[in-house]
Amino acid sequence: MERGATVATTWQGRRVEAFIPAPMPRSVDLPERVVRATERAAAALQRTDDRLTHRYEPLARLLLRAEGVASSYIEGVRAPAELVAVAEADAGAVDATSAWVADNLAVVDASLVHARSSAALTSDELHRWYARLMAHGALPDELVGQYRRVQNWIGGPSPRRAAYVPPPPDHVARLMRDLIRVTNSSKLDPVTLGAVVHAQFEAIHPYGDGNGRLGRVLLGWVLARRAGVAVPPPVSVVIARDPGGYLSGLTRWRQGDVAGWVGWVADAVSRSADQVGELVGQAEELRSRWEVLLVDVRADATARRVLDLLPRHLVVSAPMVAEVFQVSAPTARAAIETLVARGILSPLDLRPLRPGRPAQWWMAAELVSVVSRWSR
Repeated sequence: MERGATVATTWQGRRVEAFIPAPMPRSVDLPERVVRATERAAAALQRTDDRLTHRYEPLARLLLRAEGVASSYIEGVRAPAELVAVAEADAGAVDATSAWVADNLAVVDASLVHARSSAALTSDELHRWYARLMAHGALPDELVGQYRRVQNWIGGPSPRRAAYVPPPPDHVARLMRDLIRVTNSSKLDPVTLGAVVHAQFEAIHPYGDGNGRLGRVLLGWVLARRAGVAVPPPVSVVIARDPGGYLSGLTRWRQGDVAGWVGWVADAVSRSADQVGELVGQAEELRSRWEVLLVDVRADATARRVLDLLPRHLVVSAPMVAEVFQVSAPTARAAIETLVARGILSPLDLRPLRPGRPAQWWMAAELVSVVSRWSR
C-alpha cells in the first residue's frame, strides 16, 4: 500500500507539515497468518450474533452500552453508567458529561439501524451521526454536521508539536468521497474492510472533534453491514484495555503496514467476541437470581416484565414503566416497589439541575456494576 505524502501547510501564519493519506486500497495483499486471523474474527462475530439471537435479546443492548461507554472512556471521558442511562431518557436531568456519553450510545444505535437497512453509506448520514454525537459537545455550531474547515492535530499543544497532523481541510472532502465509495463497493472481507475504513477515517480526521468515537462507530457499522450481524461485539472495550497497541497500530497503518494493523484489529474483534460470554454469563446469572427473588410473583405481573427492561436501560422510573408496558401509574409504582423490596432495584439520588421536583429513578445496582467493570 502507498504510504501517502507529507505536505506543507500553514497554521496561524506558520509553516507546518501535514499528512495526506493515500487513497483507500481496492485490494489488500495479506500474509496467510493475517488472513487466518480475519477468518477467526469473522467466525467469532457469528458466534456472538447467534448467542444473542437465540438466548436473551435484551442483552444486545448491554453490548451496545459497553461499546458506547468504552469508546468515550478511550477519549478520557468517564461518567457513571447509571447517570448515562438517565441521560438517555432525560439529558437535562444529569451533568453534561453523562449526556455526552449518552450521545455516543445514541449514535451507535443509529449506525446499527442503518447497517441493517439496504441504504448506502453517505456523507449526509455521517454528518447526521456526527451532529448527534456532538449534541452536548463544545464545538461551535458551524463546525457540527459538516467536515472541518480548519487544520486540526492529535497530541501536543499545536500542530507544530503534534504527534500527528491530518490533511489540510481542502483535502478532506475528496478523501472522504473515496473512503465512502470504497466502503460501499469493496469486496474485502468484513474484518479487513472494517480495519481499513477505520484507519483511513482516523488518518483523515474529517471533523472538528469526536473523530475517534465516530471512527469506532464506523468500524461497528462495517462489521454489522458486511458480516450480517445485528450487534457486533464491543471492540472499543478491547481498545480501551490496550490504547497503546491501538495508537501504534494506526501509526503503522499510516506508514504502510497494512498487515500489522489488520492483524491487530482482527485479534481485537476476536477477543471482544470471546469476552462477550463473560458479560452475557454475568447478566444471565443475575437474571436467574432475580427470578428466584420473584418466585411468588405472578408470571404476568408488571414487576416480572420490568426485568426485561433493565438490561436495556439499567435505570427506570415509574413514568417509563407505565409508558413501556401501558399500565397505570399506580401499577407502575407498585411494580417498582416490589423490585425494591426484593433488592433488585435501589433508589438513585440525583442532584437537581433545574427548578422543580426531580424525577425519581431506580437502578439495578448489581447490573450497573457488571457493565461498569466490563466496559473499563
